[in-house]
Amino acid sequence: MTPPPTPDTPPAPLAGLRVLDLATLFAGPLCATLLGDFGAEVIKVEHPTHPDPSRGHGPAKDGVGLWWKVLGRNKRNVTLDLSTAGGRATLLRLARTADVVVENFRPGTLEKWGLGWEELNEANPRLVLTRVTGFGQFGPYSRRPGFGTLAEAMSGFAAATGEPDGPPTLPPFGLADSVAALTTAYAVMTALAARTTTGRGQVVDMAIIEPILAVLGPQLLWYDQLGYVQPRTGNRSRNNAPRNIYRTADGSWLAVSTSAQSVAERVMHLVGRPELVDEPWFATGIGRAEHADLLDAAVGGWIARHTRADAVAAFEKAEAAIAPVYDIRDIVSDPQYQALGTITEVPDPELGPLRMQNVLFRLSDTPGAIRWAGRPHGADTEEVLAELGLTPADITALRTEGAL
Repeated sequence: MTPPPTPDTPPAPLAGLRVLDLATLFAGPLCATLLGDFGAEVIKVEHPTHPDPSRGHGPAKDGVGLWWKVLGRNKRNVTLDLSTAGGRATLLRLARTADVVVENFRPGTLEKWGLGWEELNEANPRLVLTRVTGFGQFGPYSRRPGFGTLAEAMSGFAAATGEPDGPPTLPPFGLADSVAALTTAYAVMTALAARTTTGRGQVVDMAIIEPILAVLGPQLLWYDQLGYVQPRTGNRSRNNAPRNIYRTADGSWLAVSTSAQSVAERVMHLVGRPELVDEPWFATGIGRAEHADLLDAAVGGWIARHTRADAVAAFEKAEAAIAPVYDIRDIVSDPQYQALGTITEVPDPELGPLRMQNVLFRLSDTPGAIRWAGRPHGADTEEVLAELGLTPADITALRTEGAL
């Protein structure tokens, strides 16, 4: 369980940083979550009657969306209709106290409400406005609706994923959104670092189609220099072999990687085919990849005669790289994940103790922490507005206007 802070707990590394999360589904909100995990005060701003759709995505328990419990962790929740005069004025008051605003409206939407960069920068010249959209703030596609699925399709990821004789394959989770969220958190910290020198905030323009293209590696350079288009290879690699998924005698699946030449040699000795190491083509990853059928038959045949436990133990003894293909049941019981504290338990007043992924990395002196799971829609509206100096009468007037 995440320990509560004590008087001896060192300040979190992002303590004192205030982030306004105006975004929905999923890259923008996840960026704010990552900042909140390391101490930033994150205020989630949602529409009074149209909350973040992630609250209703996926399975729920007792009517409470579980995805939101992760995505909304470490966030205070307020409601504001930014299209109203009262909502606009309140958001500007919040922006004067903030360091970062994260939004993912279509380009021009904040400007239409009088909340664009010009107005926000005038209210707070040190503010970093972080704009996360499918296609960026300009260009022929900038006004299109944009989701991670489209980025996975347009980046080349789907085209290179799947079996050679099968269709392009999309991931069954928000891969492009998650990659974009990680990148956006990095971009925010870069802009904040620049602010220490310039004293000024700036605009972060994050297009979800770009980070996933970056993590695909040298595909662009291969095409530029060689005209090479990476094909679908299933679980194989065009860069080395053996590299595949193999089934064990007890019906499990194991992943083997031989990116390093020394590991490839150890594998062939282990599976009883040491003579292949002396073949001229075995000396390079590409050469081995051209003989993947032969190498897969050798490794796959050996693994098929062993149980998962025996195969993993033999590979570990030989210092060869192998891993079981896990589902979530394996993950929660794995001793390495347990040792790292990758899964933590968080108390929650709505659902009781919840297990979820812990913060992304460990800092030796100023660790991050999950202080609470995602809270109900608008749970902190009155408290946050009171901190801005709004009176109960002011808050009632905003409710009457429909701004809250």
